[in-house]
Formats: sequence, structure tokens, C-alpha cells
Amino acid sequence: MTTLTLATLAQAELDTNNVQGWILDNIIPLVLLAVALLLLWLGGGKGDNAGVMRRLAGVVVALAIVGLAVSGLGVDVGEWLAGLFTTTT
Repeated sequence: MTTLTLATLAQAELDTNNVQGWILDNIIPLVLLAVALLLLWLGGGKGDNAGVMRRLAGVVVALAIVGLAVSGLGVDVGEWLAGLFTTTT
């Protein structure tokens, strides 16, 4: 590489927006599909509906955490939780 090419590359702004978008568009749906199939396979065939619902509750909590992390609203939720225990005057 020439010095001019390296200088041009060094001036470019680096970010992770493309990687984040790819993960949101590809990995998250595949993980959700795998979890749904696993839940159906583990509990549906045996008739263990209570076990499936117990696992499903854990999946819903995990999805809520992923949703907060992806949307950027985690700070707002943290401030709301802190406001429950503190008073402002």
C-alpha cells in the first residue's frame, strides 16, 4: 500500500453500525427460530406444557433484555428504577 492510501484509510471514521445491523437482521431471527423449535421439541412431544411455559418465561425475559440493549432505552429504565428508590426535591 502506498502512503497516500494508508493516510486515506486512517482518516476514515470507523464504527460498528454495519456489524450491528447485520446481527440484528440475521443472527437474532435465527436464534429466535432455534429457541422456538427447541421449545417445541423438548416439551411439545412429551405433553409437558408447564415445563414449556416455564422455559418460555425465561425466553421472554431474555428477549426483553436484548430489546432494551438494542433500542438504547436501558439508561431510561435504569433512571426510572433509581427513581423508585430515591426522592428528588
